[in-house]
Amino acid sequence: MREIILASASPRRAELLKRLGVSFRAVPSLVEELPRSEGTRGAEPRQLALKRAGDKARAVAWRYPQHLVLAADTVVWCDGRILDKPESAPEAREMLQFLSGRQHLVFTGVALHLEASGLRQEDVVATRVRFRSLSQGEIDGYLATGEPLGKAGGYGIQGYGALLVAGIEGCFYNVVGLPLARLGEMLKSFGVDLMCPGPNIT
Repeated sequence: MREIILASASPRRAELLKRLGVSFRAVPSLVEELPRSEGTRGAEPRQLALKRAGDKARAVAWRYPQHLVLAADTVVWCDGRILDKPESAPEAREMLQFLSGRQHLVFTGVALHLEASGLRQEDVVATRVRFRSLSQGEIDGYLATGEPLGKAGGYGIQGYGALLVAGIEGCFYNVVGLPLARLGEMLKSFGVDLMCPGPNIT
């Protein structure tokens, strides 16, 4: 199989694939992540993550029909509210205050499309995350790192955001943005075995 196409501009997802030795090329889907803000109120987070991942995969797969296309989308859900990527420091602050001392769920939708054969695999993985009760000083300090912007829920668990987390239940890498164990299982349907790297993924 030829190299995998990662339908994402996420440096975090690219780094995770690199760690596994996967040969891939990043081709951002350019699919606008809608609905946002008011449009996500009342939305079912699992289905939203799955739909967004599928939309991203389809947007790229038709351009590269002979390549296996991988797309993912992460949704943070807490007390009936979907927390998308904050676009400003005040928005990030409000999200962190909301998450402080609470548990939330992180859903990552994963889509694998091989257009030439019509094969598709799509799934969603959920991880439960528990935040510490955060002081305003801690929130200010975290905002000063610049890390919250551009990350679902306003934090990155792989960076300084780890200091905000009291514990998790489920896949850590799912919170980073790509559930590696589930991805490995899904790739086997396309003849790709990450435990045996080599010709099958190049």
